[in-house]
Amino acid sequence: MVLAKNCSFCGKAIEPGTGIMYVRKDGAILYFCSNKCRKNMIELNRVPRYVKWTNEYHELKKMRAKS
Repeated sequence: MVLAKNCSFCGKAIEPGTGIMYVRKDGAILYFCSNKCRKNMIELNRVPRYVKWTNEYHELKKMRAKS
């Protein structure tokens, strides 16, 4: 049984056999569902908390609404 991975940037589930696995020089493994996510994290150095279409942004927004 193959486990589904989550995108390291947007948090979306990645189907087995799709997506991109990126290995940093320090050995950290990052999984991306699309080229859009890879470019935002690796090339543009964006933080998922501040990008409106990511799950992390929506979770942070919910936490702020509760406070």
